[in-house]
Amino acid sequence: MTEQRFRFTKEERVTGEKRVETLFALGYSFMSYPFRIVYLKTAPYGVLPLSILISVPKKRLKSAVDRNRMKRLTREAYRLNKHFLFNRELAENRHLDVAFIYVADKLCDYAAVEKGMRKALKELDHRIEERKLC
Repeated sequence: MTEQRFRFTKEERVTGEKRVETLFALGYSFMSYPFRIVYLKTAPYGVLPLSILISVPKKRLKSAVDRNRMKRLTREAYRLNKHFLFNRELAENRHLDVAFIYVADKLCDYAAVEKGMRKALKELDHRIEERKLC
């Protein structure tokens, strides 16, 4: 029996200016409150099937403390719920870059962030299957 690992490593992050620009220029997007999700099928950057980017715009939350808290909550919600997508993408040998952009104008509690993350990951799975991005 394999053990479920709830880790979020550096390899799971979208890094590099060109990679980020490509994601936003060519990616598909949808809303799942409190996030806007942008995703794009990419060439594999390693052994992990998903790479994410989390953005909390200064326009939405003025205080750096609030922005950092929302990024922390978002990372935690992703870390605990990534299995909705991670295992399928790994099995089908696909790689996705995904950006989560926070769009609410005020701080949300963890329950709202996790609910939005679950909804976003399920919707992303549905859209990937619908488009047959393989």
